[in-house]
Amino acid sequence: MSVAPKASEPTWPTPPEGGWTADDLDRLPNLPPHTELIDGSLVFVSPQTIFHMRAVSFFEWQLQSLAPADLEVFREFTIDLDRQNRPEPDVVVVRGEAVEDPEQTRIPAEAVVLAIEVVSADSVSRDRETKPLKYARAKIPHYWRVESEKGRAAVHVFELEPTTGTYTSTGIFRERMKADVPFQVDLDLTQIRARRDKAQ
Repeated sequence: MSVAPKASEPTWPTPPEGGWTADDLDRLPNLPPHTELIDGSLVFVSPQTIFHMRAVSFFEWQLQSLAPADLEVFREFTIDLDRQNRPEPDVVVVRGEAVEDPEQTRIPAEAVVLAIEVVSADSVSRDRETKPLKYARAKIPHYWRVESEKGRAAVHVFELEPTTGTYTSTGIFRERMKADVPFQVDLDLTQIRARRDKAQ
């Protein structure tokens, strides 16, 4: 007589009543890398594309070289918006005084100068709708959304409008991006490609 196998125990954490909190993100064991907290729910990241990784690397290194000395640039680092929201922008520029401890795992929203999201197939609505709304409510002054247009980058740039507390578009950049805020940049966006052109 065969014995039916026991049902395996669920491996995903069961959320508490009211949802997870920003503090829980540091305490939950075995979370996949780059797990975010949005409205008290855990959001897991799908495998990323070559375009996504190249875009994130491009902005991280370019902004590190251009940012004033009092600002720091991080990739894939969470920010505290409120008790139930701790998203992880692909690239974030923060005031240096907020970096207090090499062991810290998050940055307070009030220290964030710029948040950048590179849109993936599974993050379209979050990056176009959910996150910009939350970043604006947290008074993050600048938001850039990077989209792939046939494997080439289009950067949608937004600035917080102080009287309404919402983002207003200040431009869409392809091939070359010049901006004066939050600091001066002049970027060759053609360096971000899904495929590298082969030498002729």
